Amino acid sequence: MSAQVWPHISHEQLIKEEEDSLAAELEWLLEALQEALPSLKSGLEECLALLTPQEPGTTLALSTHRSETIKGFVTRVALDIIDISTWTGDPKNGSFISGQLRLLNEIINEAKAVMKGGEEVVGGKWWEDDFTGDETDLNLPPFPSLSPHITLTPSSLLLTIRTLVPNPSASAPSTNGTSTPSSTSGPSLTGLSLRNRLAQILAPMPAPTHDEADRTFQYRGTEVKVRDKVRVEAQDPSLMAVGAKLSAVGREVEGWRGRMAIVMGEEM
Repeated sequence: MSAQVWPHISHEQLIKEEEDSLAAELEWLLEALQEALPSLKSGLEECLALLTPQEPGTTLALSTHRSETIKGFVTRVALDIIDISTWTGDPKNGSFISGQLRLLNEIINEAKAVMKGGEEVVGGKWWEDDFTGDETDLNLPPFPSLSPHITLTPSSLLLTIRTLVPNPSASAPSTNGTSTPSSTSGPSLTGLSLRNRLAQILAPMPAPTHDEADRTFQYRGTEVKVRDKVRVEAQDPSLMAVGAKLSAVGREVEGWRGRMAIVMGEEM
């Protein structure tokens, strides 16, 4: 089946009519977008308001379920995961508006990625961005025994406490090519040393079973392994609301980007 224009017009005239039609559709689309922008701006401002510093902050419980491993609380004063800027440019310029929508979409995706957490986001690598406050405030022993680290999940704050030990392979004594260490003095088998060695033989420490058991890390200038790892989440209603609003705004922005791409013949 084919369609024909009647009365018949030349090919050049047909191309011109198509271009005029797309231009008119783009103009209508840009006007409709201007009406939708206040809603998008309002959604982002609501996210910003939920994360703005407010004294005395939000106190969240940090306690492990069905155990006394961790008992405490954390006060969240503010977070910074989103940047709202003012557009300056011609609102009737399709290329400009398309670029601004692409930029806004990237900002929203970055904010959502930060809320998901993980090692790829800023502050996600605990061995590089460890707790820098006063460790006495947490009533924790100093390094190298414990390493506290707080990051985000889509709906909560996540506290991970790791017990660190020096990597045995990195601190092992050098050998002279045989199985005998180069040092001429052997291990002491008297008193407390003998008792500790017997305790290790009779009741060896169980092997770690967490997801970082086979990895080594450079932490504060020392190569370490994670012996124990405890995670506890503090559910945060504000984070849950921000996640839902960001997803809604992101879907709307992607919808407008798709309409603009169709009319302008662009790739998303």
